[in-house]
Amino acid sequence: MTDKTASLKRRIIVPLLAGIIGCAILASLGVWQLQRLAWKEAVLAEIDARIADDAVAIPAMPDRVADRFLPVRVSGATTGEEARVLVSVKGTGAGFRVISPFVTEDGRRILLDEGFIRTTEKDVPRPATEMTVIGNLHWPDEIDSFTPDPSPEDGLWFARDVDILSEWFRAEPILVIARTVSGTDARATPLPVTSEGIPNNHLGYAVQWFGLAIVWAGMTLFLLWRIRRRTI
Repeated sequence: MTDKTASLKRRIIVPLLAGIIGCAILASLGVWQLQRLAWKEAVLAEIDARIADDAVAIPAMPDRVADRFLPVRVSGATTGEEARVLVSVKGTGAGFRVISPFVTEDGRRILLDEGFIRTTEKDVPRPATEMTVIGNLHWPDEIDSFTPDPSPEDGLWFARDVDILSEWFRAEPILVIARTVSGTDARATPLPVTSEGIPNNHLGYAVQWFGLAIVWAGMTLFLLWRIRRRTI
């Protein structure tokens, strides 16, 4: 072994090891994200199946975790009161979700998300109406530090905060999001619960980690090439 060959081996050993270890770590993170992707897709499939399951009566004491997305059937009447939650619907534009106090046939007072109305329909009268609703229980998490405070006196809200809405309307903290409405003409276009709003970015993260592994490998090869040129 010549002196130059020995010197080259000594100079490349550290960057070569760093390159191999770095690529292995980045690639393993990409594989982990693919595993997370498979897990998340299974969770979403389970949620979709639950959403479309047979409707049941509202439990006496719903659990916010165990009964999230539970399909329910409820009959009763709205009260003529409502909260309008500002929302934007893809392909339609800005409008409001109509959240109404709803008194069931057995006397429970809950909240009903009737669906979407356009901004031009904001002042259209929506008096108390009897109806039968099939929908899903939900406790949306839509509040962050940028959410403006509601203006209940004007009926204007910026998020479906079930606790505050139920307190304002003196109702149980139970929200049914309508899927179908019968017994009367629908006063709003239902916006049923779906899994579309649940984030699933794991594929993008996996691509990023694998991309970084490729870049790391390329940089390592370039560095080794530079070392070899300077040594020979």
